[in-house]
Amino acid sequence: MGFPLGDWIDAHSDVRFNLGQSGMIGSLRAYDRAIRRLPEPNAERLQASLARLVGVPTDALFMTHGATEANGLVLHYLAVGHRRRLGRTPRFRVGSPEYPPLAAAGRAAGMDVVGERQPADLSVLAAPRNPRGTAVGETEREAFSRGTRSVLVDETFREFTDRPSAARTRAPGRWCTGTFTKVYGADAVRVGFVAAPPEEVARFATYHPMVTDRVPPHSVACALALLRDRDEVLSESRQILRANERALREQFPDLPELAAPVWFDRVADGDRLARRALRASVLVCPGSYFGVRRGVRLGLTRRSFPAALAAYLTVRRSAT
Repeated sequence: MGFPLGDWIDAHSDVRFNLGQSGMIGSLRAYDRAIRRLPEPNAERLQASLARLVGVPTDALFMTHGATEANGLVLHYLAVGHRRRLGRTPRFRVGSPEYPPLAAAGRAAGMDVVGERQPADLSVLAAPRNPRGTAVGETEREAFSRGTRSVLVDETFREFTDRPSAARTRAPGRWCTGTFTKVYGADAVRVGFVAAPPEEVARFATYHPMVTDRVPPHSVACALALLRDRDEVLSESRQILRANERALREQFPDLPELAAPVWFDRVADGDRLARRALRASVLVCPGSYFGVRRGVRLGLTRRSFPAALAAYLTVRRSAT
């Protein structure tokens, strides 16, 4: 079992037109070539390499088994710390629409989840946005997290562009997470990370090994191979995104520039449209999973996207 959005995608993966996937799994020839030649697994070298790419000291970069685990670790750590400091249940700010496990993890950590305009102690956002696919600039991050002591920035999709990590500025209270499951198409590798803010590195270093296991050597070797061939892998991922973005813009001329291979199509009833699309063997993600029923998320991660988009638009037109 997984979380509801993931279960929806996995349960209908046999459709003819799959617009549900948000990662490049199965789409990258460069991924297949990279993992044919695995280097010796060296966790310290992987940690140092990722820290350089993110722009933080090596000791501020903590390995995990993916972004979901990374986010959960950070949110639980912060929930405990804020509860001890405040003497009450912390309030956790999340926007809408937003990637569902972020709010769910906050609730699971024992926090009260509030809307983006409400007073809060912590805040969390995906940047680039999921499901909207657009970038989040520094000004927007600051505005969203204003008044909170800590902010978690999920940078799962960041490497689809050349934008630097928000961790690079080493801002107090700012945590960032990332993963190999999207731009690298490496779902099977199970490697992610946390970049901790300067004032929390020492404390988190005692917490992290107590609540998570080491990344297996095979996963370390695969991640190192992907970083070795990073330019080739990223070039292919970005080319697929840009080609699919052009196809989408032909149908939606007002489409904003995308920084991630997802887009949220605003429709009257996204859940109803998603079920109708499924009957036509087209998979999209209902908006209610993201907290907004009036829309569906489309993934732009497959080379078959133009044909899948045409099939989706046929269903969309018939539903209006």
